Amino acid sequence: MPTPSPLRISVAGRTVVIPADSLTWQFARSSGPGGQHVNRTSSKAVLRFDLRHSPHLPEDVRRRMLTAVGPRLTGDGAILITSQRHRERGRNMTDCRTKLVQLVARCLTPPTVRRPTRRPRAAVERRLVAKKHRGRTKDMRKSPDD
Repeated sequence: MPTPSPLRISVAGRTVVIPADSLTWQFARSSGPGGQHVNRTSSKAVLRFDLRHSPHLPEDVRRRMLTAVGPRLTGDGAILITSQRHRERGRNMTDCRTKLVQLVARCLTPPTVRRPTRRPRAAVERRLVAKKHRGRTKDMRKSPDD
């Protein structure tokens, strides 16, 4: 098996490099169809990445990732990413790496802060005119005063 290459993620001018030796792999038997061969091969890939203690992630990215993956985090602060989409171990490993890259890329860009906007004056006036019109309609339904 060739030496795996490090993960290089670049988004919006920021680059994060995760070395291949910080990724731990496990393999298990995959579920689903596959005939008799599925009972003999371990093609399901499980990628383990120590998110909480990794020195390769900037602190702001680590915080965003911890909130993004909250329930999927193990007790010691690692994230488990699994793939059993394909029947081949190598393709499942590539799929796990892609999932991790997408997660880090999503957390690399800081979220945009929502600036509250004021309601336009015309919208306020339209609302008040509609309320007055509705009130007049209801007044017309009443019986006339004696």
